[in-house]
Amino acid sequence: PSEKPAPVKFGTSGHRGELGAGFCALHARAIAQAVARLHKEDNLAGPVVLGGDTRLMAGVTAEICAGVLAGNGLKVILPDMPLPTPVFSAVIRLGIAAAGLNGTASHNPPADMGLKYNPAHGGPADSETTARIQNYANECLADPALITEMPLAEAVNKGLVLNADLMSPYLDRLAREINFAAIRESGVAIGIHPLGGTSLPFYREIKRQFALRNVTLADSTVDPTFGFIPRDHDGRIRMDPSSQYPMRPLLKLVEAGTYQFAGASDPDADRFGVATERGGLINPNHALCVALDYLLTHRPAWPKTLKAARSIGTTHLLDRIAAKYGRSVYESDVGFKHFVKGLDAGEFVMAGEESAGLSAYGWTTEKDGIYAVMLFAEITAQTGQDISSLYNKLTAEYGTPRYRRTDVPVTDETRARLKALDAQKLAGARELAGEPIVKIRDTDGVKVYTRNAWVLARLSGTEPIAKLYAESFLGAEHLERVLREGAELFGLKF
Repeated sequence: PSEKPAPVKFGTSGHRGELGAGFCALHARAIAQAVARLHKEDNLAGPVVLGGDTRLMAGVTAEICAGVLAGNGLKVILPDMPLPTPVFSAVIRLGIAAAGLNGTASHNPPADMGLKYNPAHGGPADSETTARIQNYANECLADPALITEMPLAEAVNKGLVLNADLMSPYLDRLAREINFAAIRESGVAIGIHPLGGTSLPFYREIKRQFALRNVTLADSTVDPTFGFIPRDHDGRIRMDPSSQYPMRPLLKLVEAGTYQFAGASDPDADRFGVATERGGLINPNHALCVALDYLLTHRPAWPKTLKAARSIGTTHLLDRIAAKYGRSVYESDVGFKHFVKGLDAGEFVMAGEESAGLSAYGWTTEKDGIYAVMLFAEITAQTGQDISSLYNKLTAEYGTPRYRRTDVPVTDETRARLKALDAQKLAGARELAGEPIVKIRDTDGVKVYTRNAWVLARLSGTEPIAKLYAESFLGAEHLERVLREGAELFGLKF
């Protein structure tokens, strides 16, 4: 870049930035050196799997990281194809690799690039680990002489960098989790859109290996500019499978009756999108409810003690479904890393977040868009019903939640006040939208609960906004009241 590279900010999703000052070769070298130092200090043995999605510089980034890790004496698995995020998790959990360094910026615009780290449990790294990587990497940005590396060809010749088939072990494991026979025999017309990402060859092999003649790849385009993806609401390209804008070509095919069910994954395949003939694009909250109910009733061999897990901003309809089956609910802060311990220990029947992330018992400790799409295809095949119809049956039994998330601009003063707000300072509040307040949580923003509603305010880490979430089981008008009174409670102008 012509200007000074931005500092490494290594959160749960790693370091991300726009190509240039936001993310350049030095960032890749510095982060790889930080990972090498982490492994040496902690005496972590075993190879590191490297790879990335289908972005412009993902392959080059992986090769740069391979040279640095090998230069530090670490063995590396570098497959000759783009690699989905959930596959990193799967091969680590299967013992093929000890950790992973993944070049991706998820569904961010095409000019963005990033690196994220998965440790021995296969899921997103915890805050302590990411803080160490960030600090070590920034030391390397300040003094690149701290970076040790060797040419990739030399690393290959020395046996430090190896190729490997990582698709087969993932699909072998997936075949034990998804009822592909039911999908095949149903005859349901299924369309899948990889959105130009890493899932494309995996869906191709799923179709071939399990003889799914009723499955069609709606678009097999791979283009690092992602110019074939319709622009999002703000005019930028985002490969987001839960947004109606990039999903428009697939939705048109569903609306025309070409497909009864359609699924999509983002470029690194950790998020899902689902569309149906009757329901159009399915809200991720709705899809998660259908998935939970199905898994609780169609996986009889799973332990009856498993909990449901959801993030703090995800629908409470999941709680009502879980309660019917005598299951408790684990509510996490935002970020899939908070599910890792429970998934790794086999405590959750399903873990889901409203931003279209899902994993399940015995599966990956990362969210998995490929698994999710095939699960919803199985649900459609096994029940013979549209996902939207299944959701409507659930709301008829448990009540219909009205859900909304909105962004509220904040000044520096408002931001500081909201940041300092906690349960103790709201202890005097007794009522929200006509219902008694039953609980206040302040671990990730501030969330206020009543029997039939809740409202949550969280500050954005990158923009001058507060994210205001709310849900009500008492109708649309009550939801607006919850939002309005909640914003007032939090000192926001709604």
